Amino acid sequence: MLRSAGIYLSKVRKAHISVVPGSIYLSSGIVEEANINRSPTSYDANPAEERAKYSGNTDKEMVQLNFFNDAGQALGVLNWFAVHPTSMNNTNLLISGDNKGAASQMFEKEMNPNYVTGQGPFVAAFASTNLGDISPNIMGPRCIDTGVECDLEHSTCDGRVQKCIASGPGKDMFESTQIIADRQYQVSKQLFLNTEGFEELMGSVDYIHQWIDMSKYEVTLEDGSVNTTCKPALGYSFAAGTTDGPGEFDFTQGVITGNPFWDFISGLLKDPSPEQEACHAPKPILLDTGEFTLPSAWHPTVVDTQILKIGKVHLLAVPGELTTMAGRRVRETVADSLKPLGDDIVPVIAGLSNTYTHYITTFEEYQKQRYEAASTIYGPNTLLAYQQQFSKLAVALKVGEELPAGTPPDDLLGAQISFVPGVVYDQPPAGSDFGDCVVEPGDARPGDRVTATFISGHLRNNLMLEKTFLRVELEEGQGEYRIVAVDSDWETKLQWLRTNSILGSSEVTITWDIPLDAVPGNYRIVHLGHYKHILRGITPYQGSSRIFRVGSENKQNQGLTSWGRFQKKKVERETDDIDIFSQFFM
Repeated sequence: MLRSAGIYLSKVRKAHISVVPGSIYLSSGIVEEANINRSPTSYDANPAEERAKYSGNTDKEMVQLNFFNDAGQALGVLNWFAVHPTSMNNTNLLISGDNKGAASQMFEKEMNPNYVTGQGPFVAAFASTNLGDISPNIMGPRCIDTGVECDLEHSTCDGRVQKCIASGPGKDMFESTQIIADRQYQVSKQLFLNTEGFEELMGSVDYIHQWIDMSKYEVTLEDGSVNTTCKPALGYSFAAGTTDGPGEFDFTQGVITGNPFWDFISGLLKDPSPEQEACHAPKPILLDTGEFTLPSAWHPTVVDTQILKIGKVHLLAVPGELTTMAGRRVRETVADSLKPLGDDIVPVIAGLSNTYTHYITTFEEYQKQRYEAASTIYGPNTLLAYQQQFSKLAVALKVGEELPAGTPPDDLLGAQISFVPGVVYDQPPAGSDFGDCVVEPGDARPGDRVTATFISGHLRNNLMLEKTFLRVELEEGQGEYRIVAVDSDWETKLQWLRTNSILGSSEVTITWDIPLDAVPGNYRIVHLGHYKHILRGITPYQGSSRIFRVGSENKQNQGLTSWGRFQKKKVERETDDIDIFSQFFM
């Protein structure tokens, strides 16, 4: 519910109130060294003649829409490129936008130089497409204890998945995030600057939407026979996780037989029916979610299918994560369905749209039962169902046919159960108050890290939607400060700790990795939050650190943080685009 509120505030409302006449231009380019296939043995199960049509087992094309108003001023970009936002691995406990969010910030900072992050008029959106089997950890999976390559088929080291982890290209996950983000950003920026490569989108803007029941969707097979999809279920290899984030216990990828112990444990919830097992074969069912109904359905059965048309571009809103080849098949099927009607379209997979239904593999990949196949919850005919459904939607949209809307799913918002206890009260330690800075930052230079710790309330008292829990401020005059960083900036981190659960005492520690281009001057770190009094309720507070000095650049660049190392590499290679960018602000 809070996520929906954030999306509404930051996207829908702002977009609605800022609508202006303008034009949209299509462009595309290749992003190199930003993705690898994390299930290559599954990809290789696809027919050789089909694989021969493509240059590799990943899609490297970025498709971008460039938005301008009628005065020629740039409004933003929206692009799609296939890579998982999993550069930040599952050891990370900080909220972040991963490589997609970092790429967005890089572009927006360039175009909105005088704005706080996320508040400028230019919007850069880096979206997901068919990323189901695609990893940003391009150094690939290795056994973290020995450095040797993992078992390729099962992604294991000595028979277990826990030590088979993919990483890179940076020295840690923060630097890797920035590098993969930068590679997306650089291509996006060049597509935006290369106006000679623009194709203006002409024609109608339209849409079509239909609810379908994916637990029993009828599909026509190649031999003309009819089959159906299945009630949702997750297989054994779902619990194994991926090389981007392995699971626990003794689960491995590529498993096509069950285990008596785990069959017994999952059977305590619900044993799959013989019909369910047959429908999902060869998947050994671990969690029969489609037949769990307490307290409500564990997985959706009725899902959205939708196409948004902007001229020749057709955005296929798929409610799941298509693998590389699965996405290629959907795009090809939809495009081919419209060619007899005279349309030569650009189909774009807008993945993970509307509801979420895990993964979608090809039939051949499904037989391998790696993580993505075990997470294809509607069984082996899932992809074929979506191919036929989106082809039907595209033709109906073209000819103006009004399809039945379908029956929407039940609204379960009021039936949600939370196991997270509410905040009872907050209490500062004796002799302290909320907002007091108990660890002060010292003077520093660009490339250094400064730290401040504050007495705080519980952060869940107010999630500060469209606001910030911290500010880094530069003094510009007597008592006048300018914000240079907030909690969404990658050079800042905020970690909250309940220091005494009985007394309700908490602290936040704020770190700032000083950018190499930071202006020398006097700075302070500000923390903003809310505390809960057991009688008076929730009250806002604010505190600031001492003034500290940021000096001139650290010429030796010794001891740089991961953010500093990334910035140094970026500055060394990047040309100055300021004059080129200025033409878009009239």
